[in-house]
Amino acid sequence: MHSDVTIIGGGPAGLATALSLESAGLSVTVLERAPQAALAEPAFDGREIALTHHSVSVLRNAGAWARIPPVGISPLREARVETGRHNHPLTFDTNGQGVEALGYLVSNHMIRQALYEEAMTRPGIVIRAGVATRRVRDEGESVTVLAEGGDVTSRLAIAADGRFSEIRRLQGIGAIVHDFHRAMLVCRMAHESPHHHVALQWFDDGQTVALLPVNGGASSLVLTLPPDQIEALRTMERERFNANIMARVGNRLGAMRLVSTRHVYPLRAVYAHRFTARRFALIGDAAVGMHPITAHGFNLGLKGQDVLAQEIAAGMARDGDPGSAAVLRRFSMRHRLTTAPLFAATNGIATLYTRDESPFRYLRRAGLRAADSLAPFKAAVTNMLIDREKTA
Repeated sequence: MHSDVTIIGGGPAGLATALSLESAGLSVTVLERAPQAALAEPAFDGREIALTHHSVSVLRNAGAWARIPPVGISPLREARVETGRHNHPLTFDTNGQGVEALGYLVSNHMIRQALYEEAMTRPGIVIRAGVATRRVRDEGESVTVLAEGGDVTSRLAIAADGRFSEIRRLQGIGAIVHDFHRAMLVCRMAHESPHHHVALQWFDDGQTVALLPVNGGASSLVLTLPPDQIEALRTMERERFNANIMARVGNRLGAMRLVSTRHVYPLRAVYAHRFTARRFALIGDAAVGMHPITAHGFNLGLKGQDVLAQEIAAGMARDGDPGSAAVLRRFSMRHRLTTAPLFAATNGIATLYTRDESPFRYLRRAGLRAADSLAPFKAAVTNMLIDREKTA
């Protein structure tokens, strides 16, 4: 097979990239290990994605946003950050911002399905599911992706196969891996008290809790603990689990009950040493896998593919080559400038706000109180959360 670009990985980052490049007139082949059924009807995986306005714009321009049912889109009107119990919170809202919401919460599986459905309508995109990729071979003026069922030759190969990318390793690109030695349990909990579309990030002693408001009188629970404690909660009988979670969140939402499957993810942040090689690029979590504490990971993935698509379009206008050294150099520089400070800051925040020694608890309380009184700081963070860049 031949195509202009080959993308390894059919998750949200890979499919969004395929749509962006196809819209620019390129032919794209997507290789995905999962079977076709898993792409067409992805299962609920517990993850609720806090989309910025820029990300919504990217999805809208790709044709995917209109495919997400309105009931699956929950506006995020306020965000609260708390530490310990009965301490001063740090709050962010939309007052004076001219928008109805800081962002929008959408289930990851809904975004994946919408992107796949749109990709299947595009004549320039071929999706090969149930295909394992063996490696990428450099041919000089092209690359060949060696895959089950037939190799693909193109001018550029893109790896979008996740933060533990095997293709990245096979290309000889290392990565910084920050293991937080914690695991994250995610699920949906129905509750009797309304959430008013307010998200909570709570750094309690010995645990980190996030409650993300979704439609239907429920919230997405994101609980971070040592792996052995998370595993015990994952397998706990439902009534005991409900009681345990209510106690952990201080009964702030009244009676709560589990209404979904439970899912567990290890907490490791990843930052690739390089984003490119000759006629090869990394996007999504394969390039930068963020700690979820600041909700930047998915949005950075969409922003990264947007930058790559822009540089490829510019390269095509210059010399008709989507995988030239100039294209990849410009993409790498822009994406690193965007992601490196956020990666370092997020890891620092995660460390400060998950350590339970007395100095860290004191710094958390003092820091939140000071930050909440600094209007310029709150305005800057609010603008970053909203991210109205290129909003349609």
